[in-house]
Amino acid sequence: MPPEQTPREQHLYPPVKRLLERQGYEVKGEVGAADVVARRGDEPPVIVELKLRFSLTLFHQAIARLAITDLVYVAVPRPGGRTARRALKDNLALCRRLGLGLITVRRDGRAEVHCDPGPYAPRKSAKRQARLLRAFDRLQGDPNAGGATRHGIVTGYRQDALRCAAYLAEQGPCKGAVVAQAVQVPHATRIMADNHYGWFQRVSRGVYALSGAGSEGLKHWAYSWEQQASAGAIAVDESPNQP
Repeated sequence: MPPEQTPREQHLYPPVKRLLERQGYEVKGEVGAADVVARRGDEPPVIVELKLRFSLTLFHQAIARLAITDLVYVAVPRPGGRTARRALKDNLALCRRLGLGLITVRRDGRAEVHCDPGPYAPRKSAKRQARLLRAFDRLQGDPNAGGATRHGIVTGYRQDALRCAAYLAEQGPCKGAVVAQAVQVPHATRIMADNHYGWFQRVSRGVYALSGAGSEGLKHWAYSWEQQASAGAIAVDESPNQP
């Protein structure tokens, strides 16, 4: 693509054509409804759909071309900027899922094939599944609306921290082991020591108290706290001796 000009779809055509011609194809543009069609002997035709960016329209068009041939590619300028790597990775995965090939064109005019068309069956990740199920089991109740933004999401870790904070609010400074036993959070000491939310302060060795930010946190996350309590997820044992 000419670096001094605003990219247009026709700027993608020469690099894509050269790429296919090097592989022995005869290439023509704008044949029927297809942006690019290539033929090599008696083999099935190759179709390439050109767009300036990844879009739902691009994938719709490419999927429609699968009714003509299994050899369908999408071609876009190589993404740039801060999110380029993620955009390329995510759309490459989508192309593979759909059985499409992916070509990107660099600003220097070099076309690069990232994947070829064909069936794709990704391997399932047992580790990711186990992590998801652990997060599911750890989360008490259903405190989050599906589709909510990541900001303000209640996690199992946050719920455990809330349980520790609430106990300290009621009982005052306590040993980590006492808190862990009372609220049934095995890693209570680690949570209070790491203090990711700024809710705790170390009073002495192994002893923690609620900070001012912790008091505010209990107010801010009251709805999650109340849901845990109503679900019977909080068991506060006041019997252990306090330090």
